[in-house]
Parts: sequence; structure tokens; C-alpha cells
Amino acid sequence: MEDSDKSTLTRRGFLGGTGLAGTAVVLGGMAPAAVAQPAAAASASAQPPSAAQLARDTEVVEPPAVSGITRRPGSDLMVELLRDLGVEFVVANPSSSFEGLHESIINHPAQPNRNPELITALHEGSAVDMAHGYGKATGKPMVVMLHATVGLQNAAMAIYQAFVDKTPIVLLIGSDDGFIQAHIADDLAALVRPYTKWDAAPRTLPEALDAIQEAWIQAVTPPCAPTLVVVDSHLQKASAEGVALPSLRQPQFPLISTADAELIASRLLGASNPRLDVGRLRTPAGVERAVRLAELTGACVGTRANQGPMSFPQSHPLCGPGASTDYDFVLGLELPSPHFSISGPELGSLTGRDEAGVGFSIVRGRPAAPGAAERRSADAEASLALILEAVLAAGSDAARTSSIRQRSEAHGTRNREARLTTLRAQVQRRLRGWDASPVSTARLYAELWPFIADEDWCIGSQTNFSGGHHADLWAHDKPYSCLGSSGAAGIGYSLGASVGAALAARDHGRLVVDFQGDGDFNFMPGALWTAAHHRLPLLIVMHNNRAWHQELMFVQYLTGARGRGTDRAHIGTTLRDPFVNYRAIAEGYGVEGIGPVADPAELAAAYRRGIEVVKSGRPFLVDVLTQPR
Repeated sequence: MEDSDKSTLTRRGFLGGTGLAGTAVVLGGMAPAAVAQPAAAASASAQPPSAAQLARDTEVVEPPAVSGITRRPGSDLMVELLRDLGVEFVVANPSSSFEGLHESIINHPAQPNRNPELITALHEGSAVDMAHGYGKATGKPMVVMLHATVGLQNAAMAIYQAFVDKTPIVLLIGSDDGFIQAHIADDLAALVRPYTKWDAAPRTLPEALDAIQEAWIQAVTPPCAPTLVVVDSHLQKASAEGVALPSLRQPQFPLISTADAELIASRLLGASNPRLDVGRLRTPAGVERAVRLAELTGACVGTRANQGPMSFPQSHPLCGPGASTDYDFVLGLELPSPHFSISGPELGSLTGRDEAGVGFSIVRGRPAAPGAAERRSADAEASLALILEAVLAAGSDAARTSSIRQRSEAHGTRNREARLTTLRAQVQRRLRGWDASPVSTARLYAELWPFIADEDWCIGSQTNFSGGHHADLWAHDKPYSCLGSSGAAGIGYSLGASVGAALAARDHGRLVVDFQGDGDFNFMPGALWTAAHHRLPLLIVMHNNRAWHQELMFVQYLTGARGRGTDRAHIGTTLRDPFVNYRAIAEGYGVEGIGPVADPAELAAAYRRGIEVVKSGRPFLVDVLTQPR
């Protein structure tokens, strides 16, 4: 989408200091969505809220006359559109600026509070984190409702993380023009435009419906990212009589050409030792296609399944180094690779959205003949369907079928041996400090595995701060087994993201594990209440080292380098005097807990109890006093 007046202010200008008023946004031939105001005039017109306005937002006031309320409001149509788009959940902290949409979700005559269901969050940041975790677990966007300037700013860091992590989310921003002036702006989206993919501020109900659908399409189209629509309260409450829902449109994914698909198929089938290197695909359907392609061609496969979602199943017989590492053709899918690769367009740095919303592809290639690079910028998941068609169309003869079968069997044998050898070595390595107190981070993971190995499970949190021992000890075989890091290494992400993953798991007999850092926990602990209120299958394992230990190490190093001693390095880096009682906090939010567990011999019993509760459909917290790293 183009700026309407780039000579006055670019999309980056707001944060770059070139101006304060946002530019108008034009939505596909629609009227301008907002009228930019000069910065000085906007500042001068901002007035403190009146007593009546404050009363409206903070006190019990008389509701409007029934005669002034339509029985068929615009917000009902918005809910119907979200339902048609397949949106399961809308998460929000309640606000006056989207009360119309809130009421329609919970009371829509056709299906009250179901598809979408309203999820209650206690903070806008954790609301977006929930959508972030859900989006990575499913490949689908959750909708987040945020209140104008203040709600959007509360959510800004979480939006930034989802942007960096390329996760689809649709943000609906409530606005109540004429109410509290400090809560509105001429260009609300400017607050987060550098790290959202697309935005609009429609003026009419039909435009709002078109914009919501376009936001959903943009969010799920590579490069996936959060999108935003400002939905004014008067559009939510306006009469919908005579307004029709827009025709549903499907996202258009960038594809490789038919010729390229046939070329890739022929190289895979003609290679004596082909390999697939699979990164992060969009949805579980992409993973299924990658598995099918590997099985049809006898290719061994590299995976990122123990680092993030939507990659190749780790325990599949074809997953591993293969019978030989002398690969004569390598196809990379959605990853920067030194081989022939297919990857979707990337959102680049924060300066990459000015024109088309697409940065530069990071694809590299290894050609059949040395010298010339091969590049393909497309969506791997969608393109896999074309490659599979080409493989099947190529047919098979007895010699090729026998070769592929023999190669697959050899890969399976070698990959199993490699997995067992690696596992034995990693287990021995992690036995160091096994009986130590506080509990070793390796034991934190290893003791849990027997309880969930035969369950349908998902790690919803980032795990790098607690050692990430699951990567070598567990088998990551589902598209959602490991959701990976926050994207931008921000703190406060894991609990909310795990709650979002648990929402995705709730109706599917799946349980979610959150390896929860104590520093991260204290940013937005209110997500516990959401987990309890919505009865989510979430096991929270506290990595309670009573410090921001990475920062403690930084300070310790610097004090040593400067020759000043480390006896005061704990100041500003540790959580002591008093120690935080995480079990008490959890119980205050309605989540049962155990701990703190300092004796590793007690850990198995704590996990057993936790799994029992989670499998009954309720969250549980195990507070473990742990080694620092």
C-alpha cells in the first residue's frame, strides 16, 4: 500500500523525527482513511478529558436509551466476517473503544461467543503474546483487540517480537473519536507502523469489512506478520441494514513456475543422493507435503524441528545425515541455505516496508554446473504442491523405484544409528550435576520427558535461558512440538505465548509446557489468570534461578575485568531479599502449584502431579529452584 503524500512524511518519518502527523492511508480505491493534521495544530487541539468523559470511562453511568441502539449493528457483521475467515479466538483486555465488537462476539444471535470466542487478557502485551504463540502453533492468525493509543503502546513490544518472528496476527484497534482526546490520534497505526506489515483506518462500515479481510489475507501471506485495522466505535455501533459481507477472497501465495517445479522434480529423481533441508513452513499442511516429497524421492532430510515450529518430524526415518553426506542435489525450504532453495519474501529491517511490504529474498543456490547461482523466491509450502505433481507426473520405472527404496532403507538405518549415538552422548553429558541442589537445568528437562513422551505435547516457551536441553533429549515430531524463541529476544514473552499455544491445544487433547524463566515471568504474570479462567492445558515449569542471570554474568565479568571484585555484582541483577513466591502468585491467580522444589529427588513427583492436573484440563505450576544456567 502506498503513502498518499510521501513528499511530506514517509512511513518511517514518524519514528525518524521528520514529523508527528501520520499520512493518509488509501485502501484499494477506497476514500482516504484519515486526514493528516499539522503537528502544531494537533498538539494545540488536544484537551484534557472533561468530567463527563472521565465518568464515562471510570464510573458507573446511565446506559444510552434503547431507542438509540440498532438491533443489527456493524459489529455483528464484523463477527460474521471473522467467523467466515476461520478465526477461532479474539483476545482482549476490555475497553470502551471496542465495546460494540465485544458485545457482538459474546452475544451474536447465531453463535454466541464461539468461533470466535472472546479470550480475556489482563494486559495488552500478554494478549499479543498469546496471539504470537497461537500463530506459531497453528499457522493461523488470532485477532487481538487493543484500546486506542494507550492499549496499542502497551502492546508495542509484543507486536515488535511477532513482526521479527514473522508470525501472523490481526490487530483491531478501537478508537472513540470525540471521547478522551488523549486516547485518539490522527494516525493511530503510526505508533507501530515500522513493525507491522499493513494497516488501514476505514471510514465506513463496508470499508471496515474490506479492511479486516485484507488484514487477514496480508497477515497469512508471506512474509507473514502482524497487520492492523483501526475500527472506530461509531462503525461498530452503526446500523448494518443494507450492508453485505464482502465476498471471501483467498490469499495468493507466490509460486515457482511450472518449469521450475519440473526442473526440481527431475533433479530430485535423477540425483543419486538428494537432500531436503527444511526450515519453518507456514502450516502443518506444508510439513505433510515435505514428508511426502522426501518419501517419494528417497531424500534424507535436515530439520529445524527442535528449534522452531512447522519443520520436518525429527524421528522420521529419513531425517538425519543419511547413509552418505555426499549429496549431489540439495533443496532448501524456507531457510537461508548454501544450496538450491525456495524461500518466501522476507520482511527486512525496519526500513523495508515503505513500498510493497516486502524486503529482499535471502535465497541462495548451488547450480548443477558450478558458477551460476540459482534463485527462487516463492512460498515453499504452496510450491511443494507443484513439485509433488511434477514428481508424480514423471512416473516411475522398476529401476528407479528399487533405487529409491534401497536408498530410503539405508538412510533409515544410518539415521537411527546417528540418533542413538547422539542421544547416548548427550545423556552422559547431562548426568553431570544430576543430584545437585539447586536442580540442574538438564534434569529439569530430562525428568519431565518420561511423563510426556507418549502424549501429544508442545513446548510453548523459549528455552534458551534454561539450556534448551529438549533439543537433544526429546523427539520433536509434530509441527508444533517446539515453538522456539520470541523473535527479538525480548523479555516477558514466554508465559503469554504458552497460554496462546494452550488455546490452540485446548480442544485437541494436547498439553503445553512452558519452561518459564523467573525474570520473564515477572513482566506479565497476569497471563496465569487467563490460563485458569479458560481452563487451559498448560504446565508451567519455573526455571527459578532467582536472578537475571545473564546480566549477572555480564556484570561479574566487567567487575573482574576492571579489577573491582564481584561481591556487589548481585545489585540490580538478582531477585532476593525477598525471594519471590511463584507458587503463591500462581494460586492467587487460580493456578494450582507445587514448590519451590530444591531437592531433585522430589522433581518427578511434582511433575507427576502437574501432568495429572493438566490432563484434566487445568493449568499447573511447578516452581523449581535451579542452577543458574
